[in-house]
This record gives sequence, structure tokens and C-alpha cells, in this order.
Amino acid sequence: MTELIMLGTGCAMVTECYNTCFALKNDDDVFLVDAGGGNGILTQLKKADIAITDIHNMFVTHAHTDHILGVIWVVRYVAQEMNKGHYAGRFRLFCHDVTAELLTDFVHKLLPGKLARHLGERIEIVPVVDGQKTTVSNMDLTFFDIHSTKAKQFGFTAILPDGQKLTCLGDEPLCEENREVAENADWLLSEAFCLYADQERYKPYEKHHATALDTGKTAASLHARHLVIYHTVDDDLAGRRKAYSKEAGKPFKGPIFVPDDLDRIPLYA
Repeated sequence: MTELIMLGTGCAMVTECYNTCFALKNDDDVFLVDAGGGNGILTQLKKADIAITDIHNMFVTHAHTDHILGVIWVVRYVAQEMNKGHYAGRFRLFCHDVTAELLTDFVHKLLPGKLARHLGERIEIVPVVDGQKTTVSNMDLTFFDIHSTKAKQFGFTAILPDGQKLTCLGDEPLCEENREVAENADWLLSEAFCLYADQERYKPYEKHHATALDTGKTAASLHARHLVIYHTVDDDLAGRRKAYSKEAGKPFKGPIFVPDDLDRIPLYA
């Protein structure tokens, strides 16, 4: 069974939790998605008992600071373990072309040569395009452009080893152009910046984000089986699960998960 491990669940400016990033774990093979905004990703991986040597594939949705800055720490850690002889095989980092160019620049300018030397050899930055398919960690992936109005961003669908479909919409609401690729997901992963009741306070629509109510409506319209909500504000983490589930549950009648950092969700069929 695939396990979803939420390493972080917060939006960009949170201080009470980590920025949104997660891992999909199949046996000892870990697929990492985004890395948050700093070296806190190393702490989250340690707390989640995820060894860097078990991560051979990673996807970066886009180049906003709360998603990409942690990536350089992941690459640094991988390269260090390669130098020590502790990391077997290659590390592949999938992302669109804009993010690929930026990450390549990061590695060459921010890491010492003894670490950067692995780029292009055992560490591969793999640019992907809209609709591109690949297989990683025993999952069939399809990447798609979410058509962001802020910065180029990709999401993905994954066919899990047991045949279930997981769709990650990125950190913006669904674009209608992607409805077909996102429909009928067994697991829909979606942002919900705040509660609808707090929209005047947080201005989610100005930031191209959604409320929990909006996310519930989207999940219902896509005929999703399960909904996982993340990328939220951090004003009430203790009450977040209950409040967001209640609001999203008005339009969406399937199981709703509003995880805390380091929560593990078995993706049961």
C-alpha cells in the first residue's frame, strides 16, 4: 500500500508549521514532492524517519520560495551521501523548464564543486512538459501545467501500484483546462488557503488560492473519492482539521483529510 506522508502543510508565510511538501512511499522507495522554504526539510525528513538514501525521485511543482528553497538542501544532502559512498544509484529531480534552469543555477552557484560535480551525472534535473508521462517509484505519472496566473507551475497524476489514481493540483485552484486529467481521482490533493468565513481577512482570491468550501466544491465536481487539504494558513492548527473538514464537507460527501505536519495517510483502495 502507498503511504502519503505530509512533511509540511502550511502556506508560504507560516511560522507554526512547515511549508507544504509531502512524500509518497511505496515499500522503501520514496517519491518526494517539493521541499518547503529551507533546511527545515531535513528536520521533517528525520522526524518522518525517511532516509535520504531511499529518495531517488523528486518533483518540484514551481519556483516559489516556499516550495523550492528546501530543494537545494535535499540535493546537498544527496551529494554528500554520494561522496561518502552511502548513496546508491541516481537521483532524478523532475520539474518544468523554468524551475530546472533555476535549480541548475542554484547548484552551481550555491554548492561547493565537490558536491555540484554530481549534477548531470548521478544527479539529474529532468525538465518535463505538459502531458509528459514517466514511471517512478512503481507509479505511472502524468505531469500537467496548472495554467497558473502567478508563476509557471505543474501538478501531476499518479497511478499507484494498486491501480488507484492520485491527483495533485499544486497550490492553486483547479483550472478548467485540467478538468479531464483531474476527474475521478481516488485521492485528490488540493490547497485551501483559509476558511470561507475568513476570506475578508486573508484575501485568498487575490492570491489565486481557494477556501475550504471552494475546495470541497471542486472535489465534488471532479467526482473524487477522497480529499486531502493542505497549504493553509496557520492561525488555528488545533482547530484546523475540524473546521476545514466541516466546511469542505458541505459540498463534498467523501472522506476528507486535513493533516498536520508529519501525519501519515495510508492510501487504501
